[in-house]
Amino acid sequence: MSLLIKGASLLGETTADVLVADGKVQEVGSVTAKADRTVDADGLVLLPGLVDLHTHLREPGREDAETVLTGSRAAAVGGYTAVLAMANTSPVTDTGEAAERVYDLGRQAGLVDVQPVGAVTKALAGEELAELGLMARSRARVRVFSDDGRCVADARVMRRALEYVKAFGGVVSQHSQDPSLAGPTACCHEGELSGRLGLPGWPGVAEEVIVARDVMLARHTGSRVHVAHVSTAGSVEVIRWAKAQGIDVTAEVTPHHLLLTTDLLSGYDPTFKVNPPLRPAEDVEALRAALADGTIDAVATDHAPHARHDKEHAFVDAAFGMLGLETALSVVSTVMVERGLLDWAGVARTMSERPARIAGLDHGDRPHGRPIAVGEPANLTLVDPQAKVVVDRADSVSLSRNNPWHDRKLTGRVLATILRGEPTVLEGALAR
Repeated sequence: MSLLIKGASLLGETTADVLVADGKVQEVGSVTAKADRTVDADGLVLLPGLVDLHTHLREPGREDAETVLTGSRAAAVGGYTAVLAMANTSPVTDTGEAAERVYDLGRQAGLVDVQPVGAVTKALAGEELAELGLMARSRARVRVFSDDGRCVADARVMRRALEYVKAFGGVVSQHSQDPSLAGPTACCHEGELSGRLGLPGWPGVAEEVIVARDVMLARHTGSRVHVAHVSTAGSVEVIRWAKAQGIDVTAEVTPHHLLLTTDLLSGYDPTFKVNPPLRPAEDVEALRAALADGTIDAVATDHAPHARHDKEHAFVDAAFGMLGLETALSVVSTVMVERGLLDWAGVARTMSERPARIAGLDHGDRPHGRPIAVGEPANLTLVDPQAKVVVDRADSVSLSRNNPWHDRKLTGRVLATILRGEPTVLEGALAR
């Protein structure tokens, strides 16, 4: 099928028509050729398809909260053409066979490219390295490894992981949480509010000391480390220093850490319980500035769906996590674009190009994060930059409803998502 996108603003800059056929961009400019379908994109922004470095799809093991299919639907509606599925499933993605199972489920769903993330350690126990090489050599070609949800706290294990993945160009994505400073019950930024609410404190330094240790290990091994869901100004300082030293470190920030603050916890609403926790306004401002200046490379959703019975508890006992795939672009538009911190080319850079490069998805037989140019794969996202969206959790295509954006007004809406020339979303709704 051929598709003509008429009069789109490419990355918010030049206006052009884009003709797509046979999975690739065939023409860019003033296109006169006929197409099977034409989309009027006047006033709309065309971006390369979004890539999420950090998605929890819950399958296998918790299909009551999300499946690869339902998560793929949420991703497509959010403008994503590729997502990385985290390893903390049941069983854990710590073998080649487990990685291939997730990969195959993604292919069957066919809405986004689902790339499995492999566990760093067996069963996420933090003790013995998982089958890193076998996962890398599997059909899934795993290149990102993470024990997300748990920190690889043992420095020797982390060093060995960094040394191992270097051989095939892999990267270790770290959940930075020193368990001796922020244990498993820690759930509120440590400060006056946590004391007043009687909630176990999660100090920023528990993140920062792991970030500092890991960048030094990356320098020592000559390997790559990625810092997941950065949440504090102190971590930003460490990452900025490390990059200035030439250390091979990259970092991501979530939409919720760019907008929401720890004050929301005063009502004990478990929707806002997330790990790392929401932080004070000064941390939020530092994260925005770091994303704008490139210290933080990417926006990643940490989409973490939960069944109602896992969230409907007292705050301390509720599960960590929030939904994020369907709203990420709108949050970034509201926080970063409207305030002049990023232009739409910057959105493409932080939500598509850099995530694809970090994950090794910018090359190969199904690349993402590529320029909108003739001969490139037609993985595209069409956005209405002026649309005002009031989020309603009931409208989500995810199986879960732990949506922190419910009733919030955001700017910017994904109208179409195209995967290798085939629309998965049109007019804001699933096309197949």
